[in-house]
Amino acid sequence: MKTFIRVVELWVPDRTRMRLEFGGGLYDEGLSAFKAVSEELHFGYDEGLPGKTWACGHPVILTKFANSYFKRTDQAVAAGLTCGVAVPVFAGEFLQAVMVLFCGDDEAHVGAIELWHNDPDLSHEMGLVDGYYGAADMFEFNSRHTKFPRGFGLPGRTWKAGLPLIIKDLHDAKSFLRWEDAAKVGINLGVGVPYRTGTDQTWVLTFLSAQATPIARRFEIWVPNEARSALVFRAGDCSAQTDLAARYAANSIARGEGSIGGAWAAGMPALNDDLTHDGSIAGSEACAAGLSRMVALPVIGKAKLEAVLAWYL
Repeated sequence: MKTFIRVVELWVPDRTRMRLEFGGGLYDEGLSAFKAVSEELHFGYDEGLPGKTWACGHPVILTKFANSYFKRTDQAVAAGLTCGVAVPVFAGEFLQAVMVLFCGDDEAHVGAIELWHNDPDLSHEMGLVDGYYGAADMFEFNSRHTKFPRGFGLPGRTWKAGLPLIIKDLHDAKSFLRWEDAAKVGINLGVGVPYRTGTDQTWVLTFLSAQATPIARRFEIWVPNEARSALVFRAGDCSAQTDLAARYAANSIARGEGSIGGAWAAGMPALNDDLTHDGSIAGSEACAAGLSRMVALPVIGKAKLEAVLAWYL
Protein backbone atom coordinates (compact mmCIF):
# COMPACT_ATOMS: atom_id res chain seq x y z
CA MET A 1 0.00 0.00 0.00
CA LYS A 2 1.48 3.34 -1.06
CA THR A 3 0.96 6.23 1.31
CA PHE A 4 0.27 9.78 0.15
CA ILE A 5 3.31 11.08 2.08
CA ARG A 6 6.42 9.71 0.35
CA VAL A 7 9.21 11.59 2.14
CA VAL A 8 9.67 13.22 5.57
CA GLU A 9 12.82 15.27 6.17
CA LEU A 10 14.19 17.12 9.19
CA TRP A 11 16.31 20.26 8.75
CA VAL A 12 18.14 21.63 11.80
CA PRO A 13 20.30 24.71 12.46
CA ASP A 14 24.03 24.07 11.97
CA ARG A 15 26.70 25.13 14.51
CA THR A 16 26.49 28.75 13.39
CA ARG A 17 22.66 28.75 13.51
CA MET A 18 22.82 30.73 10.26
CA ARG A 19 22.00 27.79 7.97
CA LEU A 20 19.93 24.64 8.05
CA GLU A 21 21.55 21.27 7.50
CA PHE A 22 20.09 17.83 6.87
CA GLY A 23 18.97 16.21 10.12
CA GLY A 24 17.58 12.89 8.86
CA GLY A 25 14.74 11.62 6.73
CA LEU A 26 12.31 8.83 5.90
CA TYR A 27 12.06 7.90 2.23
CA ASP A 28 9.88 5.52 0.25
CA GLU A 29 11.56 2.84 -1.83
CA GLY A 30 13.18 4.13 -5.01
CA LEU A 31 13.99 7.57 -3.59
CA SER A 32 17.65 6.99 -2.68
CA ALA A 33 18.83 9.46 -5.36
CA PHE A 34 16.62 12.22 -3.93
CA LYS A 35 17.90 11.39 -0.43
CA ALA A 36 21.54 11.56 -1.58
CA VAL A 37 21.02 15.07 -3.00
CA SER A 38 19.22 16.24 0.15
CA GLU A 39 21.95 15.02 2.50
CA GLU A 40 24.50 17.35 0.90
CA LEU A 41 22.38 20.52 0.95
CA HIS A 42 22.30 23.53 3.28
CA PHE A 43 19.66 26.26 3.32
CA GLY A 44 20.09 29.83 4.46
CA TYR A 45 17.36 32.00 5.97
CA ASP A 46 14.58 32.42 3.36
CA GLU A 47 16.35 30.02 0.98
CA GLY A 48 14.58 27.01 -0.50
CA LEU A 49 11.51 25.46 1.15
CA PRO A 50 13.08 24.91 4.63
CA GLY A 51 14.55 28.44 4.67
CA LYS A 52 11.31 29.99 3.44
CA THR A 53 9.24 28.56 6.29
CA TRP A 54 11.96 29.63 8.77
CA ALA A 55 11.66 33.21 7.49
CA CYS A 56 7.84 33.16 7.38
CA GLY A 57 7.52 31.72 10.88
CA HIS A 58 4.59 29.50 9.93
CA PRO A 59 3.87 26.41 7.78
CA VAL A 60 4.32 26.76 4.02
CA ILE A 61 2.83 24.58 1.28
CA LEU A 62 4.32 24.48 -2.21
CA THR A 63 2.14 22.76 -4.80
CA LYS A 64 4.31 23.50 -7.86
CA PHE A 65 8.08 23.18 -7.80
CA ALA A 66 8.84 24.51 -11.30
CA ASN A 67 9.77 28.22 -11.52
CA SER A 68 9.66 28.62 -7.74
CA TYR A 69 12.19 29.09 -4.94
CA PHE A 70 12.42 25.28 -4.61
CA LYS A 71 16.02 24.03 -4.98
CA ARG A 72 15.58 20.36 -6.00
CA THR A 73 13.03 20.56 -8.79
CA ASP A 74 14.73 18.19 -11.26
CA GLN A 75 15.39 15.55 -8.61
CA ALA A 76 11.86 15.85 -7.18
CA VAL A 77 10.27 15.45 -10.62
CA ALA A 78 12.48 12.44 -11.36
CA ALA A 79 11.37 10.90 -8.06
CA GLY A 80 7.67 11.50 -8.77
CA LEU A 81 7.26 14.04 -5.96
CA THR A 82 4.69 16.72 -6.61
CA CYS A 83 4.11 18.78 -3.45
CA GLY A 84 6.08 19.95 -0.42
CA VAL A 85 4.87 21.10 3.00
CA ALA A 86 7.26 22.66 5.53
CA VAL A 87 6.47 23.07 9.24
CA PRO A 88 8.84 25.09 11.47
CA VAL A 89 9.20 24.28 15.16
CA PHE A 90 10.20 27.22 17.34
CA ALA A 91 11.12 27.63 21.00
CA GLY A 92 10.02 31.22 21.45
CA GLU A 93 11.75 33.10 18.62
CA PHE A 94 14.47 30.47 18.17
CA LEU A 95 14.11 27.86 15.43
CA GLN A 96 14.51 24.28 16.64
CA ALA A 97 13.90 22.46 13.37
CA VAL A 98 11.94 22.41 10.12
CA MET A 99 10.01 19.32 9.11
CA VAL A 100 9.36 18.93 5.37
CA LEU A 101 6.83 16.48 3.92
CA PHE A 102 6.78 15.51 0.26
CA CYS A 103 3.77 13.96 -1.44
CA GLY A 104 3.68 12.01 -4.65
CA ASP A 105 0.79 10.78 -6.69
CA ASP A 106 -0.33 8.93 -9.73
CA GLU A 107 -3.77 8.95 -11.32
CA ALA A 108 -5.12 6.60 -8.67
CA HIS A 109 -4.00 8.65 -5.68
CA VAL A 110 -6.72 10.47 -3.79
CA GLY A 111 -6.17 12.53 -0.68
CA ALA A 112 -5.26 16.05 0.29
CA ILE A 113 -2.96 18.19 2.38
CA GLU A 114 -4.28 21.70 3.02
CA LEU A 115 -3.06 24.83 4.78
CA TRP A 116 -5.71 27.11 6.31
CA HIS A 117 -5.18 30.53 7.89
CA ASN A 118 -6.99 33.08 10.01
CA ASP A 119 -5.90 36.67 10.59
CA PRO A 120 -8.33 38.12 13.17
CA ASP A 121 -7.65 41.64 11.90
CA LEU A 122 -9.08 40.67 8.52
CA SER A 123 -11.73 38.01 9.15
CA HIS A 124 -13.48 35.86 11.74
CA GLU A 125 -13.21 32.90 9.35
CA MET A 126 -10.44 30.59 8.21
CA GLY A 127 -9.63 30.46 4.48
CA LEU A 128 -7.51 28.15 2.36
CA VAL A 129 -3.95 29.32 1.67
CA ASP A 130 -3.29 26.42 -0.68
CA GLY A 131 -3.73 22.69 -0.89
CA TYR A 132 -2.62 19.60 -2.74
CA TYR A 133 -5.39 17.22 -3.78
CA GLY A 134 -3.97 14.50 -6.03
CA ALA A 135 -6.76 13.35 -8.33
CA ALA A 136 -9.63 14.93 -6.33
CA ASP A 137 -10.35 17.84 -8.70
CA MET A 138 -13.93 18.64 -7.68
CA PHE A 139 -13.11 18.40 -3.99
CA GLU A 140 -10.25 20.84 -4.62
CA PHE A 141 -12.52 23.33 -6.40
CA ASN A 142 -15.07 23.35 -3.58
CA SER A 143 -12.39 23.60 -0.88
CA ARG A 144 -10.92 26.68 -2.53
CA HIS A 145 -14.33 28.36 -2.32
CA THR A 146 -15.12 27.45 1.30
CA LYS A 147 -14.39 29.38 4.51
CA PHE A 148 -14.79 28.08 8.05
CA PRO A 149 -15.81 29.98 11.21
CA ARG A 150 -14.12 28.96 14.45
CA GLY A 151 -15.59 25.63 15.64
CA PHE A 152 -16.97 24.52 12.27
CA GLY A 153 -15.57 21.93 9.88
CA LEU A 154 -12.20 20.28 10.42
CA PRO A 155 -10.15 23.52 10.12
CA GLY A 156 -12.51 25.48 12.38
CA ARG A 157 -12.79 22.73 15.00
CA THR A 158 -9.00 22.31 15.11
CA TRP A 159 -8.65 26.08 15.48
CA LYS A 160 -11.07 26.13 18.42
CA ALA A 161 -9.58 23.05 20.14
CA GLY A 162 -5.98 24.24 19.84
CA LEU A 163 -5.09 20.55 19.66
CA PRO A 164 -4.67 18.02 16.85
CA LEU A 165 -8.01 16.52 15.86
CA ILE A 166 -9.06 13.33 14.06
CA ILE A 167 -12.44 12.96 12.35
CA LYS A 168 -13.20 9.42 11.15
CA ASP A 169 -15.83 8.15 8.69
CA LEU A 170 -16.18 11.51 6.99
CA HIS A 171 -19.05 10.30 4.80
CA ASP A 172 -21.11 10.04 8.02
CA ALA A 173 -19.59 13.01 9.85
CA LYS A 174 -21.90 16.00 9.60
CA SER A 175 -19.25 17.95 11.54
CA PHE A 176 -17.12 17.67 8.40
CA LEU A 177 -18.86 20.27 6.23
CA ARG A 178 -17.45 18.90 2.94
CA TRP A 179 -18.56 15.32 3.65
CA GLU A 180 -20.56 14.92 0.43
CA ASP A 181 -17.60 15.95 -1.73
CA ALA A 182 -15.30 13.74 0.35
CA ALA A 183 -17.57 10.71 -0.02
CA LYS A 184 -17.60 11.04 -3.81
CA VAL A 185 -13.81 10.68 -4.05
CA GLY A 186 -13.34 8.17 -1.23
CA ILE A 187 -11.80 10.49 1.39
CA ASN A 188 -12.77 9.00 4.74
CA LEU A 189 -10.42 10.41 7.40
CA GLY A 190 -9.42 13.93 8.40
CA VAL A 191 -6.58 15.03 10.68
CA GLY A 192 -6.16 18.67 11.71
CA VAL A 193 -3.01 20.18 13.24
CA PRO A 194 -3.12 23.71 14.74
CA TYR A 195 -0.18 26.08 14.48
CA ARG A 196 0.04 29.35 16.40
CA THR A 197 2.57 32.09 15.77
CA GLY A 198 3.68 34.82 18.17
CA THR A 199 0.89 36.98 16.77
CA ASP A 200 -2.83 36.29 17.08
CA GLN A 201 -2.83 34.52 13.72
CA THR A 202 -3.66 30.81 13.51
CA TRP A 203 -2.74 28.25 10.87
CA VAL A 204 -4.22 24.78 10.51
CA LEU A 205 -2.68 21.97 8.50
CA THR A 206 -5.21 19.32 7.44
CA PHE A 207 -4.50 15.82 6.17
CA LEU A 208 -7.41 14.18 4.30
CA SER A 209 -6.92 10.49 3.75
CA ALA A 210 -8.57 7.93 1.46
CA GLN A 211 -8.74 4.25 2.36
CA ALA A 212 -6.99 3.08 -0.80
CA THR A 213 -4.16 5.63 -0.62
CA PRO A 214 -3.92 6.73 3.03
CA ILE A 215 -1.90 9.75 4.12
CA ALA A 216 -0.33 7.37 6.65
CA ARG A 217 -1.15 3.89 7.95
CA ARG A 218 -1.83 5.01 11.52
CA PHE A 219 -2.32 8.32 13.35
CA GLU A 220 -2.10 8.82 17.13
CA ILE A 221 -2.53 11.90 19.35
CA TRP A 222 -0.80 11.86 22.76
CA VAL A 223 -1.29 14.62 25.36
CA PRO A 224 0.26 15.37 28.77
CA ASN A 225 -1.67 14.04 31.77
CA GLU A 226 -2.91 16.46 34.39
CA ALA A 227 0.35 16.33 36.35
CA ARG A 228 2.36 16.71 33.13
CA SER A 229 4.36 13.67 34.23
CA ALA A 230 3.58 11.48 31.20
CA LEU A 231 1.77 11.42 27.87
CA VAL A 232 -1.53 9.59 27.57
CA PHE A 233 -3.38 8.49 24.46
CA ARG A 234 -6.13 10.87 23.35
CA ALA A 235 -7.28 9.71 19.90
CA GLY A 236 -6.12 7.74 16.89
CA ASP A 237 -6.96 5.89 13.73
CA CYS A 238 -5.43 2.79 12.19
CA SER A 239 -5.99 1.57 8.61
CA ALA A 240 -6.04 -2.01 10.00
CA GLN A 241 -9.01 -1.03 12.24
CA THR A 242 -7.05 -1.68 15.46
CA ASP A 243 -8.86 -0.41 18.57
CA LEU A 244 -6.07 1.89 19.73
CA ALA A 245 -7.99 3.31 22.70
CA ALA A 246 -8.38 -0.18 24.15
CA ARG A 247 -4.73 -1.06 23.53
CA TYR A 248 -3.44 2.08 25.25
CA ALA A 249 -6.06 2.41 28.01
CA ALA A 250 -3.72 1.53 30.89
CA ASN A 251 -0.50 2.82 29.33
CA SER A 252 1.44 6.07 29.14
CA ILE A 253 4.70 7.37 27.67
CA ALA A 254 7.29 9.05 29.87
CA ARG A 255 9.17 12.19 28.86
CA GLY A 256 12.11 11.04 26.74
CA GLU A 257 10.72 7.53 26.20
CA GLY A 258 10.84 6.41 22.56
CA SER A 259 10.24 8.78 19.66
CA ILE A 260 7.00 10.24 21.06
CA GLY A 261 8.46 10.93 24.51
CA GLY A 262 11.62 12.18 22.81
CA ALA A 263 9.66 14.75 20.78
CA TRP A 264 8.26 16.05 24.09
CA ALA A 265 11.66 16.16 25.83
CA ALA A 266 13.50 17.83 22.96
CA GLY A 267 10.69 20.04 21.67
CA MET A 268 11.60 18.79 18.19
CA PRO A 269 10.08 16.42 15.64
CA ALA A 270 11.41 12.87 15.81
CA LEU A 271 11.84 10.43 12.90
CA ASN A 272 12.25 6.71 13.50
CA ASP A 273 12.89 4.25 10.67
CA ASP A 274 13.21 1.17 12.94
CA LEU A 275 10.57 0.94 15.65
CA THR A 276 12.02 -2.30 17.05
CA HIS A 277 14.36 -0.04 19.05
CA ASP A 278 11.75 2.55 20.08
CA GLY A 279 11.19 1.29 23.63
CA SER A 280 7.72 2.79 24.17
CA ILE A 281 4.29 1.13 24.21
CA ALA A 282 3.51 2.95 20.94
CA GLY A 283 6.61 1.48 19.30
CA SER A 284 5.87 -2.07 20.43
CA GLU A 285 2.19 -1.83 19.35
CA ALA A 286 3.29 -0.51 15.94
CA CYS A 287 5.80 -3.33 15.50
CA ALA A 288 3.13 -5.89 16.41
CA ALA A 289 0.97 -4.40 13.62
CA GLY A 290 3.81 -4.65 11.08
CA LEU A 291 4.58 -0.92 11.08
CA SER A 292 8.24 0.07 11.09
CA ARG A 293 8.52 3.86 10.63
CA MET A 294 7.14 6.75 12.66
CA VAL A 295 7.04 10.54 12.62
CA ALA A 296 6.36 12.37 15.91
CA LEU A 297 5.48 16.07 15.68
CA PRO A 298 5.26 18.13 18.88
CA VAL A 299 2.42 20.66 18.90
CA ILE A 300 3.60 23.55 21.07
CA GLY A 301 1.26 26.19 22.45
CA LYS A 302 2.40 29.12 24.57
CA ALA A 303 5.86 27.81 25.48
CA LYS A 304 4.63 24.36 26.47
CA LEU A 305 3.72 21.10 24.77
CA GLU A 306 0.02 20.69 24.01
CA ALA A 307 0.22 17.33 22.21
CA VAL A 308 2.34 15.01 20.10
CA LEU A 309 0.90 13.88 16.77
CA ALA A 310 2.45 10.61 15.62
CA TRP A 311 1.93 8.97 12.29
CA TYR A 312 3.25 5.71 10.90
CA LEU A 313 4.34 5.13 7.30
